[in-house]
Amino acid sequence: MTAFLDQAGWGQATQTPLAGDASSRRYKRLTQNGDSAILMEDPDGDVALFARLSNHLLDLGLSAPKIYAQAPGLLLIEDLGDGLIARLSTAPQQEKPLYLAAVDALVELHQHPAPADIPTASPDVLAQMIDVAFDCYANGAGCKESDAKDATIQTFTPILESYAPAQNIMILRDYHAENILWLPNRDGPARAGLLDFQDALVGHPAYDLVSLIQDARRDVSPATSEACIAHYLQHASVEETAFRTSLFVLGAQRNLRILGVFARLAATRGKPQYIDMIPRVWHHLQTDLQHPVLAPIKSILDSALPAPSADILQRLKTPCPTQ
Repeated sequence: MTAFLDQAGWGQATQTPLAGDASSRRYKRLTQNGDSAILMEDPDGDVALFARLSNHLLDLGLSAPKIYAQAPGLLLIEDLGDGLIARLSTAPQQEKPLYLAAVDALVELHQHPAPADIPTASPDVLAQMIDVAFDCYANGAGCKESDAKDATIQTFTPILESYAPAQNIMILRDYHAENILWLPNRDGPARAGLLDFQDALVGHPAYDLVSLIQDARRDVSPATSEACIAHYLQHASVEETAFRTSLFVLGAQRNLRILGVFARLAATRGKPQYIDMIPRVWHHLQTDLQHPVLAPIKSILDSALPAPSADILQRLKTPCPTQ
C-alpha cells in the first residue's frame, strides 16, 4: 500500500478511516495540501471491475467516483464528500427532493444499455438467490429442515419470468440512502453520487427503485415512496400496472434474500448489528406478499419462515463471533 500511494503521489497524505459496509472493503480518506481522495482496500474483490463500472457511469454523465490509480486490491478514487442522503433526509421536508434526485439517476441509467460482460439477474438466478433466507435466517431461528426452500425457488421462478424479466439495463443492486451522496453543485441526474455498484447485474428497472424505497436501514415515508414511483413512471417509458407489480415481486425477492444475508453477517462476520434491522425487512416482506401474484409464495412462507420475535432475534445474534 505504501508503494501504491507513493507512486500515486499520495504517500505523505494523512489517513482517516471511514465507516465500512457489509462487505470486506475498507475505506480511508486521504488529505494532502488541501486536496482529498479515498483509498479503497478490497483484497477479496475485483477492483478492476469497480473501476470499469465507475468509468461506465461517468460516461453516462452520472456521478461515480473518478479513478485516480489502481492496483490489485487497491483503488485511489475521487472523494465525493460525506453528504449521504441518509443523513440529510431526516427532516420530512428534505426527504422527498433528495429521493427524487436519486430517482433521476435511475431514470438516466435506464436509458442506456448495460455494459458488456456483467452477469444477468435472470429469473432463475434471482429465485436461487433467496436460498439464504432458509439456510441462514430460518436455520438460525431454529427451524427444522424442510422442502420449503426448493418449493419457494420453484414457485418464484415463473413469477419472476412473468413480472420481472431481465432487460438490457444495469442494476446497481445496493441502491439505498447510505450509498447515495447529495451533490448540490452538480446538475440533474449527476446530483446523486453513486458509491456501491461493483455487484451490478443486468436486470429489471424496478429492482433499484424498490431497493431505494424499501430500505432495510431506515424508514422511508409512504408519501416519499409513492412520489418516487410516480416520478419514475412520469419520466420512464414503462407501463404503470406492470411496473408496480414488478416492484412488489422484486421487493419480495430482495427482502427474502436480505433476511438471510443479515443473519449470515451476524453468524460469520461478527456483525450482529444487522440483526436489529431484520424486523423492518420482515415488515417490507409482509407488505410485498400481500400482492395477489405472490399468493403462492405467501402460502409457503407463512408456515416456513417464523416472524422475528425477540427470542429469534437474540438467537440469530448468539452465534456471532464477537459475542
